[in-house]
This record gives sequence, structure tokens and C-alpha cells, in this order.
Amino acid sequence: MRIITANLNGVRSAHTKGFFDWLQTQDCEALGVQELKAQDADMSAEMKVALNQHGKRLEGDFHHAEKKGYSGVGMYTVAKPSETIVGLGNATFDAEGRWIEKRFDHNGVRVSLISAYFPSGSSGDERQAAKYAFLDVVYPHLLALSKEREFILMGDLNIAHHPIDLKNWKGNLKNSGFLPEERAWLTQLLESTGLVDVYRHLYPDQGDEAYTWWSQRGQAYAKNVGWRIDYQLATPGLAQTAKHAFVFKDQRFSDHAPLGVDYDFTL
Repeated sequence: MRIITANLNGVRSAHTKGFFDWLQTQDCEALGVQELKAQDADMSAEMKVALNQHGKRLEGDFHHAEKKGYSGVGMYTVAKPSETIVGLGNATFDAEGRWIEKRFDHNGVRVSLISAYFPSGSSGDERQAAKYAFLDVVYPHLLALSKEREFILMGDLNIAHHPIDLKNWKGNLKNSGFLPEERAWLTQLLESTGLVDVYRHLYPDQGDEAYTWWSQRGQAYAKNVGWRIDYQLATPGLAQTAKHAFVFKDQRFSDHAPLGVDYDFTL
């Protein structure tokens, strides 16, 4: 099954730029989106129920931020979940709309698909502190989840893990998104949970081709001065079924590019 994650930087904006039309060219069974920047009333039926290339309906569930025009995540699937969990159970970050999990428990299979949007700390010390606080909250949550079930965490983590994951790594060593503490957190997460960075597992040496985000300043996109901050992190049992991954750059829907992975499992 093909699973796609995409930071839309506004679902309404991405819709006008053809994102949902593009999705109809994809054999996609699950889609995680981030930065909806919309409330439920702002979203049309076309934004709530997407279609894939076979005309199958991907039913969307959403975690909207309380603040209008801010954050928000969604998870669309063809398969019907046995349970949908909205939020992490943390009042501060749940108000920001950062987590939605769909669980598929049947025939002895226990699988979750999660769409998450980690905070950015680039606007200043206050938001960087909030980012660290979020990492402190989500770490034990993911650790516990990894002991209970198979899952794929997809979304914008706002962390580039290694120097290969961004163009100007030397110039960003003191910038949010590539700080040593953030990168160490991601390393520890992968080591303690066994989670696999699926794209990097499949393509360990890809640099420029792997970027998923470009600053809107200057000519970052034209010059491919990018960062790889969008991920699909999978538990080992699911990760070993990954066959192919891609970053779609032929058409721009936001300042991020969609990341797709083809897995050999079904829900």
C-alpha cells in the first residue's frame, strides 16, 4: 500500500494549487497531512474526503488547532479504523492540533497510522522551549506505543537528523531544526524504540534528492537549498515491508513536498 505524508501549509491553499487533483493520480491508501491552518467549517467536502486514482474514498479525520489559521493535522484512509485518537492527552499541545492516530485492530493485527506536526522553534527562544517541551511529551508516548503495537509516524518533525539531510549543515549548527540537542533526541528515539527512518533506510546516500522543505526566502527552491524534515518512521515489522519511497517535486503545493512510501502490507 502507498502511504503519503504532506505538510500542506494550508489545506485551502494546497487545494487551489491542485493537491487533491494530484492525489487522484496516486494509488494511495493512506494520507497524513500537516498544517491544515483551517477549522472544520473552513473545509469543503472535497478536502475532507479525498479520492485516489481508483476512485476509492480516503475518509479524513482531523485535529484542528484552537487558534484559527494555525497548525492542525489530518489522517485520511481507505480502510475504516477501529479507533481514532485525537491528541496526545496534553492540554497545551492538543490545543495546537498536532496529533491524530488511526488504529486498525482486526484479525490479530494491531497497526496505527499517525499524522503529527512537531513545533518549529525558528521564531525565537520561547517557541524553541515549547519545541523541547513537546519532545519531552511525545518521547515516552512513542516509547510506550512501540511496545504495544506496530505503527507508522508520519509528518513534519522539524528536525534534520544528519548533515546529509540539509544543504548548508555547517551554517545551521546553531539554528533550530539542526541543533545538537534536537538531533540527539531523534537518535535516542530511533535507538530506544527501534523505529526506522524508512526513506533513509531505503536510500542511505541520497542527499539533494531527499529534501522535503525549502525556505520561501531567496531562491532556496530554485537552488535546491533544502532540508529533509518530513518523515515516515515505522516500527521494524512494517519498515521491513517498505519497497520504494519518493519525494514528489514535479508540482508545488506548498513549501514542502509530499513524501510517499510503498509498503507490502494491507490494513
